Amino acid sequence: MNVINDTRSTLEKHMPLLLGLLVALLAGKALKKMFWTLFGMYMALHYSGIHPFG
Repeated sequence: MNVINDTRSTLEKHMPLLLGLLVALLAGKALKKMFWTLFGMYMALHYSGIHPFG
């Protein structure tokens, strides 16, 4: 009977860390996707003859 309580307390103890890692992973994926989207748009403009930054 103690095993169930130990498992539950372990899960409650590690849940903030797991949620933090999940949020960091999702934020990293979103930043990566945003970077490559912006890079692709910049290169498309650059190769079409429009030079946004000079």
